[in-house]
Amino acid sequence: MRLVVLFGGRSAEHEVSCISALHVLRAADASRFDIVPIGITRDGRWVEAGDARAILAGSAGALPSPDDSDASELDPLPAIVPADRDASDVVVFPLVHGPMGEDGTVQGLLDLAGVPYVGAGVLGSALCMDKSAAKDVLAARELPQARWLTAREHDVDESFATRVLDELRLPAFVKPANLGSSVGVTKAHDEDELRDALTEAFRYDEYVIVEEAINGREIEVAVLGNSSPRASLPGEVEPSHEFYDFDDKYLDGTAGLRIPAPLSDDATERVRQLAVDAYRALRVDGMARADFFYEEDCRGFLVNELNTIPGFTPISMYPKLWEASGLPYDELVDELVRLALERHARRSRFDTKR
Repeated sequence: MRLVVLFGGRSAEHEVSCISALHVLRAADASRFDIVPIGITRDGRWVEAGDARAILAGSAGALPSPDDSDASELDPLPAIVPADRDASDVVVFPLVHGPMGEDGTVQGLLDLAGVPYVGAGVLGSALCMDKSAAKDVLAARELPQARWLTAREHDVDESFATRVLDELRLPAFVKPANLGSSVGVTKAHDEDELRDALTEAFRYDEYVIVEEAINGREIEVAVLGNSSPRASLPGEVEPSHEFYDFDDKYLDGTAGLRIPAPLSDDATERVRQLAVDAYRALRVDGMARADFFYEEDCRGFLVNELNTIPGFTPISMYPKLWEASGLPYDELVDELVRLALERHARRSRFDTKR
């Protein structure tokens, strides 16, 4: 079977994708798969990652960015499914974090081509990428969340700042609605910082989310599966910065990760069930990392967000949580491929004629 690993992409999470892809490529079973890495540049060109195989044997911590490749541009679908292959004999593992990869765009291309792929489908991907839409769906299912406001760029004026002060109070977190890895996220402590934070978030998206600041523990749960998803043991993040930002996640490596999280048995089962409930509510298949805040003496667990293409770096929570739950990295990759084929087979049964 041909396993195509897509990495890079047109978002501010480009570098994280290159790190994740290297470790998935190293973990994939070369005796079972014809492993093909394909890079997507920041301007959207698809290129061969011809030097990736050599790097797998070395000590590099990331694949070279596709932006640095001098390979000729590829047509996406022929690159994934060559003329001598059938689409059902290919599985794509998208590791393109953020917009134009994690938001249903790549998934829609693969659905149209009839190619199996790892992870959530178009709807689940789009919902989880758009934090505002996800919050609306979770609210409709009465799942607990922090208070938030959403705004589009041309709607933000002094009255919006007043709403933030009245309804959420400061400090508050300001985020681009469609992005991950804490890119563009700012904690605003006063009105001047709020204005600056909105400007920063609008660099990345036309919608922003403003959330109340939660004084609680950060708990994460990995979810795996299609129609019968299962949850890992929970883990706890202990940020070394004021909050769990990009540097803390990927550069400094100084954040504390406690796996399993020190929770009571009842709290552990509660957060695992909430993770599965949110996963189902947002129509996710394959995998997601569910992130929570935990107010022990107040509201309990609050769903923050679900990430459908979580980081797969050596210090990323998703693979570490499954390893602690008895599923090592290489077996996790195999299971994700199996789930991709299972979903593709199930959806291929549907009739297209009246």
